[in-house]
Amino acid sequence: MAIDFKPGQWEEVKRTYDRWWSRELDRPVVPVELTGREPGRPKPDVPLLSQATCTDLSFTAEEIIDRLDYELSTRVFLGDAFPYVNLAAFGPGIMAAFCGARIDNSTGSVWFFPQEERPITDIHLQYDPDNVWLRRIKDICRAALDRWQGQVLVGMPDLGGALDIAATFVSTDQLLLNFYDHPDEVKRLTEEIHDLWHHFYREISAILEPVNPGYSDWSAIFSDRPSYMLQCDLCYMISPAMFDTFVKPELESSCRKLDRGFYHLDGPGQIAHLDSLLEIEELQGVQWVPGAGNPTCEAWPEIYRKIAASGRLIQVLNEDLAQLRQVVDSMGGGRGIHGVRNLAPIEEESDVRRQLEALGC
Repeated sequence: MAIDFKPGQWEEVKRTYDRWWSRELDRPVVPVELTGREPGRPKPDVPLLSQATCTDLSFTAEEIIDRLDYELSTRVFLGDAFPYVNLAAFGPGIMAAFCGARIDNSTGSVWFFPQEERPITDIHLQYDPDNVWLRRIKDICRAALDRWQGQVLVGMPDLGGALDIAATFVSTDQLLLNFYDHPDEVKRLTEEIHDLWHHFYREISAILEPVNPGYSDWSAIFSDRPSYMLQCDLCYMISPAMFDTFVKPELESSCRKLDRGFYHLDGPGQIAHLDSLLEIEELQGVQWVPGAGNPTCEAWPEIYRKIAASGRLIQVLNEDLAQLRQVVDSMGGGRGIHGVRNLAPIEEESDVRRQLEALGC
């Protein structure tokens, strides 16, 4: 059996998202995948691509894609879900590795470290077309397009945020000190990273665009135009004034270069920057992440209302459909809201379909 998703279903996904991006869809976007479908063939003896396995280069790109094809063949796509490959399996901020940082996934999660410690004045990142990780991701993208011919959307890898990438090479502590001691060097390095970031984005997109059904990233939000979930986790630790000086200009520039820039607002420490973020005219939406140990998504209606009042779209990090429905009810409707992908066993299909119907899907 092959992946259970037909061209007509892709057309429906594209119509739904066109209305969502245009703020015309009067319900939330709700993707759900059922697990446990019979794939009709043996499981390949290849590890599933993940942060724990991404550094294993002993398997070809084609073998990696064959294993992903098997995984996708075990899924049933309900609501607004579509077959999708998340290249965030190479870790958050893979651009650092493109620029020479060392990957360490010995814990099962990917972390990046500089090859050597240097002061910010000596750090000048360079483009290397032969970088092993850049070539690996390109090879996987090509193999995916050859195998699926547009049936599966391949997402952009998690390139990372400009200041977060800078922190990989400078260290977070030193970068924060450099905001005071070497502000011009911070701005210089941020600009260099920004230019390289968009170079990598365009280069990988050029491989995907001829066949890929659209654009996406680790958020799994579909777009028919260039889009990305922008971020700066470092800004959890800085003041609004520092955010406006060191972070916001780069985000504004990225939002101008991308047709649809979203922002990953990660944790209560970033709420202080929300008003400033919403001043970025080209910013299309905000993904609110309550963070570990904090109340879950339905407990933050004031955040969603502020984002919605600015005319922006919202991605909700719901753990299940019941949480998403609570958010929708608190907002008085689902217009402009996008849930995250939820997984459920195939045995729960009837219940999932009832919940989807209740959400207007």
